[in-house]
Amino acid sequence: MYRVTETPNAVMTTYASPTQGSAELSLWKVEMKEGAQGPLHVFDSEQIWTALSGTASVELGDEKLELTAGSTAVFPAGVTRRITADQDFTAVVAGYGAATVTVPGESTDRGTPPWIS
Repeated sequence: MYRVTETPNAVMTTYASPTQGSAELSLWKVEMKEGAQGPLHVFDSEQIWTALSGTASVELGDEKLELTAGSTAVFPAGVTRRITADQDFTAVVAGYGAATVTVPGESTDRGTPPWIS
């Protein structure tokens, strides 16, 4: 069973998560259309992104990364990130199922996104 969550920037398909039977981990697919950009944000736990198709630029703290098909990047906990699809982009992501997200400048965290929980 899987669950699909749509945001203005991407479609996430959740394959495993704590609400789907996993004890701690989540696994989901991210699909972004060319030009889509997520917000600048921070997770409180590590995530591992593996690009399946397309290309995305990643602002990861002070670094700039490019994810292309077959490449993998580890996004550390507590580091700001923003992902921009340079082409239609698809990745599979693994992370902690109770991860919470914050957005710089906001006074409270946004909790655990539905595609992770």
